[in-house]
Amino acid sequence: MERILFGDNQFFGINHASEEKARAQAMRFRNAEAMIEVLDSAHEAGIKVFMCTTHAKVAEITDHVRAHPSRYSDFSFYPCMPYAHKYANAMAEHGPLDALKEMLPPTGAMAALMKGGMSLASMNVEGLAQLLIDAEMKMFRGLNTPVIFLQNVVTDLLLGIGFYEAFNIFARHVKSRYGAEPGFITMNLPALLDALEQAGIENPIVCATVNKAGFRMPGGLAAYESALKNRQFRPVAMSVLASGAIQPKEAIEYVCKLPKVESIVFGASSRQNIVETKRLIDELSA
Repeated sequence: MERILFGDNQFFGINHASEEKARAQAMRFRNAEAMIEVLDSAHEAGIKVFMCTTHAKVAEITDHVRAHPSRYSDFSFYPCMPYAHKYANAMAEHGPLDALKEMLPPTGAMAALMKGGMSLASMNVEGLAQLLIDAEMKMFRGLNTPVIFLQNVVTDLLLGIGFYEAFNIFARHVKSRYGAEPGFITMNLPALLDALEQAGIENPIVCATVNKAGFRMPGGLAAYESALKNRQFRPVAMSVLASGAIQPKEAIEYVCKLPKVESIVFGASSRQNIVETKRLIDELSA
């Protein structure tokens, strides 16, 4: 994995510390052009990975990247799925089968729908999961997606109900169909590591909140530091600035000194903040 990943929270009005800032960001990035401008700033600064949800606006970004192959020849996406609001809205508006049909890949849609209907009738969970993963991935066709993440909303739901085999279903399909490594985003790192170990998933890629303040880290800072020191996995650190509660240099220095952290994902909406954050990560990782 690349050391530095560019995230997308700022594009969709997500700010865990300030609703006012979240609203302002949502207004600023109402169209894909504004998002692409910021993404280009990250790319020009030397960041080669966009770790993003499967929000409908991301499809406009992937269309843009496909339209300019030489410009983005070194660029990769790390898709994070599913985008839960998209499914909830489609289910409420169209009902389950029509919502599924809307999200199917364009090729062989009817055959895929039949497969989905049969899966529903026979309770073939793996078949349904494969169908939905393929639907989420259709916007990334032809692009480089070396790591595909399961979003925390699903990861932690599966964790809570104890359906650990679902992690294997996701991992198998991502590897076999897309030649990608599976990743898992969670808001409870210690508990997920236990679950993945029980599921037999070795040395998993796990993205979790890691910051000096212990912000949004269930179980406390000590439990996370112990996991990073003693457990075998490939950590991706997110929310390293604790939504602005820690000064950037102090925050990044702390994360860079932790053992095993392979990647750091951050979001920013200005060229200056992108360049400065990358500089700090490069400098403090040396």
